[in-house]
Amino acid sequence: MAWLLTGGAGYIGSHIVQAFLAQGREVVVLDDLSSGFREFVPGSVTLHEGRVEDEAAVAAALDAQPVEGVVHLAGLKYAGESVNVPLDFYRANVEGTRVLLEQLAQRGIDRLVFSSSSATYGTIEGEIVDEDGAQRPESPYGESKLIGEWLIRDQARARPSLRHTSLRYFNVVGSGPATADGVSLVDHSPYNLFPLVFRALSADRRPKVFGDDYPTEDGSCIRDYVDVVDLAEAHVRAALLLEEGRELAPAYNVGRGEGVSVRGIVETILAVVEREDLGYDVVARRPGDPARVVGDATRIERDFGWKPGRDLEQMVRGAWTAWTAPGAAEREAAQDAARRAG
Repeated sequence: MAWLLTGGAGYIGSHIVQAFLAQGREVVVLDDLSSGFREFVPGSVTLHEGRVEDEAAVAAALDAQPVEGVVHLAGLKYAGESVNVPLDFYRANVEGTRVLLEQLAQRGIDRLVFSSSSATYGTIEGEIVDEDGAQRPESPYGESKLIGEWLIRDQARARPSLRHTSLRYFNVVGSGPATADGVSLVDHSPYNLFPLVFRALSADRRPKVFGDDYPTEDGSCIRDYVDVVDLAEAHVRAALLLEEGRELAPAYNVGRGEGVSVRGIVETILAVVEREDLGYDVVARRPGDPARVVGDATRIERDFGWKPGRDLEQMVRGAWTAWTAPGAAEREAAQDAARRAG
C-alpha cells in the first residue's frame, strides 16, 4: 500500500518522496504544480495533478491505488505574502485540510501526518519554545496552519480511529542528492532566505537582510534552521510509527533547537561560497515576521529517536550545490518568468 503525499512535487515534498523511496516504500503524489515541479517527482512515482481543496482531485488520487496514509503538505506558505492575500491562504490551507479529512473519513483511511509550522507560535517568550508553548500566530499563514491542527484534532475526537500527528517545521533549508532521474531538488521559493541570497549572488548583487531593529542580539530575526533531508527523515519516521499503531503526540517541533540570526546566516553563506567581498544590505522589515522563533526538539528525539544530523555549513553547501547544478538555472528562470507574467 502507498502513502499519498499532497504537495509532493514541491521542494520539501519531493525530499519526503525520496526519503520514502529510500525505505523501499510506495508513494503517490497529488500536486497542482503551482509551486512544485513535475520533474521533482521521479518517473517511478505516480503524479496526480490537482488541488487539495478540490474534492474530485483528492478522491481520484485516493482511489487510484490502495492508500495506507497521507502526508499532507499541500497549501500556501510564506507569512509575509499571507498578509497581502489572506483569503487565498485560508482557502488553500484550511479548506484544503477540511476536504482531505472528509475524503479520508469516507474511505476509512486513518493515518495522517500534517505539515504544520512554527509560525503558529508567533514571537516566542524566552529563548526557546516547546510544543505546549503559547500559540499566537502573527500572520494569516500561521493562523491557517493552527486552524489546520484544530481541524485534525476535532476530527480525531469525532473519529477516534484517526491516528495523526502534526510536524511544526522551523526554517527549512538545504538540498539533498539528486533524484534517480538526475534532477536536483532546489528551493525556488520567491520568499525563503537561501534562494533570495542565492539569486543575489548569481546576479553579482548584494543580498538583503530584512530588518535590523528587532529586539535580538544583532537586530535581525533569530530562526531555527533545519536541513530538508533531516526533515524528510522525520516524516518517514512519523509515518512508520503510525503504521505500527504507536500513539503519537498531537504535535512535534522539527528543528535543531538552536537560534541563528539572519545576519549570521547571510554571513555564513557568503563565507561558504567565498563571496565575503560582496557584503549585504539591510532593508526594512517584512510584515508578519516574528523576532525570534527557536524550537525545543526534545519531544521528537524522545518519541522518534530523531535528531538533525546536518550543521549550518552542510546545509549551505548542499543548497548551493543544488542551486548551481545543471538544469537548476533554467528552472529558476522559468519560475521567474511565470512570476512576472502572473
